[in-house]
Amino acid sequence: MPYRRPRGTQDILPAEAAKWQAVEATFREICERFGYGEIRTPMFEQTELFVRSVGESTDIVAKEMYTFTDRGGRSMTLRPEGTAPVVRAYLENGLYAQGGVQKFYYLSAIFRYERRQEGRYRQHHQAGIEALGSLQPSLDVEVITLGLTYLSAVGLDEVELLLNSIGCPRCRPVHREALRAYLRDRLDHLCPDCQRRFEVNPLRILDCKVPTCQTATQDAPVMLDYLCSECAEHFTAVRKGLTDLEVAYTLQPRLVRGLDYYTKTAFEIAHPALGAQNVLLGGGRYDGLVEQCGGPPTPGIGFGSGLERVLLALEKTGRTVSLSPRPRLYIAAVSPPERVQAQQLAWQLRREGLRVELDHEGRSLKGQMRQANRLGAALVLLLKEDELAAGQVTLRDMRRGEQELVPLEGLPERTIRQLGHSHRW
Repeated sequence: MPYRRPRGTQDILPAEAAKWQAVEATFREICERFGYGEIRTPMFEQTELFVRSVGESTDIVAKEMYTFTDRGGRSMTLRPEGTAPVVRAYLENGLYAQGGVQKFYYLSAIFRYERRQEGRYRQHHQAGIEALGSLQPSLDVEVITLGLTYLSAVGLDEVELLLNSIGCPRCRPVHREALRAYLRDRLDHLCPDCQRRFEVNPLRILDCKVPTCQTATQDAPVMLDYLCSECAEHFTAVRKGLTDLEVAYTLQPRLVRGLDYYTKTAFEIAHPALGAQNVLLGGGRYDGLVEQCGGPPTPGIGFGSGLERVLLALEKTGRTVSLSPRPRLYIAAVSPPERVQAQQLAWQLRREGLRVELDHEGRSLKGQMRQANRLGAALVLLLKEDELAAGQVTLRDMRRGEQELVPLEGLPERTIRQLGHSHRW
């Protein structure tokens, strides 16, 4: 086999895809329950969009983006995160002019050239939401509780909500200088990446997972001690809103997230079953991002959740997630005229929304019945030339082991009724 999938990617085969579909369907239903509408953006965008929004000093921009030059000489980048494209679409399509809070959800492929981790691939998949247009702490609470509701709905209740505030452009500079002063005599104990971050973005050193960096920053000043009055009041209101809803959380002063656009509230939801890489969902506020991308001052908040991580947590905890199976109908036919009629019936019934299987391997009638059993077919239509000539077919109920002759006329309605429901679009 000369061709293999690219390193850091995966093939999602039909047996696994069913689990993905169930998680995605749950996410869609929860988002719609909270009043969020789906948005789909291109898989690639202008490189400058990510450089400007995510931050030139971040690992994503510095090391991880898949960037290429198109035939027009423009620099393009495969989507490395979900928020910036939504903000671009929000501005380009004039959605800000509608006023009020605009709420979006998406299910998107994300591309980052990074070291393979458990539950993380160079092409991974993200479920995310964005809410634009309100500074109110109640929106922070809604976004967080949507994330918790989603994870609970797929079967992950034993999660921990980690919460922090990383301030705003008014209060962060004071903390930044205090952090630099603390770290200046400890630079030799920092990893090369954090030595670079010391000048460009020292706050992110607090989030480094290298043990020597964690030891060096153990007693470093934290942002919570430097919040301006506005940020402090906002964070207090968010905490009260969660407490009012009896949502447990843990203050995590070292939580800073990895993107430069975050302000004020930052949060992660982790699951103990995943060990060191335990974050299922993370997000926060980005009140300056829309303006930074050329739009009017517009506050925003959102989160992203890796589908691979969610599925991995379900696997490790022994949970299963699935869609309600649609009943299956099998049409058995042997002779050429019977097979022609089977093809016609299958098309008619599929257009009515039924899940129909046919034999395409020339099996005998006995072999087709065995195949219907293997597929878990609820009903089998047995086509025989003499019965077809009389406008009838044999309908066998596999669950009861009973069969009867039924007229071809009205067959779709009868079959739908016998299966219990219709899935017609």
